[in-house]
Amino acid sequence: MFKKLLISLFCLIILAVAGGALWVWQGLQTLEQPVALDEPVLFSVASGSGYGQVARKLEADGLAGDSLWLRVHGRLFPEQTRLKAGEYEFTPGMSTLDMISMMVAGATKHWQIQFIEGWTFRDMRQALAASERLEQVTTEWTDEEIMEAVGAEGEHPEGRFFPDTYRFTSDESDLDLLRRAFGRMEEVLADEWESRAENLPYDSPYEALIMASIVERETGAVHERQEVAGVFVRRLEKGMRLQTDPTVIYGMGDSYQGRITRRDLQTRTDYNTYRIDGLPPTPIALPGKEAIHAALNPADGDALYFVARGDGTHKFSRTLQEHQKAVREFQLNRRSDYRSSPAPVPVPDTEDSEQ
Repeated sequence: MFKKLLISLFCLIILAVAGGALWVWQGLQTLEQPVALDEPVLFSVASGSGYGQVARKLEADGLAGDSLWLRVHGRLFPEQTRLKAGEYEFTPGMSTLDMISMMVAGATKHWQIQFIEGWTFRDMRQALAASERLEQVTTEWTDEEIMEAVGAEGEHPEGRFFPDTYRFTSDESDLDLLRRAFGRMEEVLADEWESRAENLPYDSPYEALIMASIVERETGAVHERQEVAGVFVRRLEKGMRLQTDPTVIYGMGDSYQGRITRRDLQTRTDYNTYRIDGLPPTPIALPGKEAIHAALNPADGDALYFVARGDGTHKFSRTLQEHQKAVREFQLNRRSDYRSSPAPVPVPDTEDSEQ
């Protein structure tokens, strides 16, 4: 009788253990099921958050069932509890375990911002200030304070930041991106300076950067940049003034309203290359790598003048007589769809999501 009782008790224990194991298995299986999401959602893990705290937050946000099963999973797989702080994007079709794996890997959400070739530093600062995902550190800073923070105290900011698309996470600031863009420009300029053509009329990489910014603003046609640079280099070598409108516009500042008058060309500013000799004192825009390369590797030739055709390209001339003829043809009798630069290309939003 006692033996039968022991056997029955043993069977009950076996059944209980089996039932418990089945219950745990079924509970853990729920972590592998896709979470009901209609659209991507953002989930933040604060610095210092423990695994259990994140598990409860996942449950509260409807991204997991009973957080008990996440805690059990953590006991069974302790390496899965080392979650990294940051902001994550969870998408439809993901399971709770997929989300945990993403946080273990630290695959945080990345945003992006684009600085466009030809922008001024002012344009760049406005784009940074408009970014809702960036921590705003420098909004109230002066340009001088920014240059000190990036390690270039006392230097002018124009043209010193490389135009590109920069990816960032939600824990980065506008100052972080400024430092990256400044460092990138330093690298690109140094590399291009090392491989420059011989006998150029520049005393320093900074002078080449000034020229590159003028080339950037003069033409958006990639195939023309070296030819434009060649014209300007030859003018410098001959002691001729550059006489380039973008420098006049930059020197006019906020008074520029879309067109240059004869009076503007005659008004002396530090940047009016119709009135000053040589290069202006600073760059006038953010030059891209192609413009920097063109400034340091100008095309050979004998052209000393060019004028916009109206389709985004230019007519190059060797003599003033040829140039005046081209001006009459393309400037005095402008086509109805005249433009001095290539047709605009749609610019992506300054903030786009990326994985």
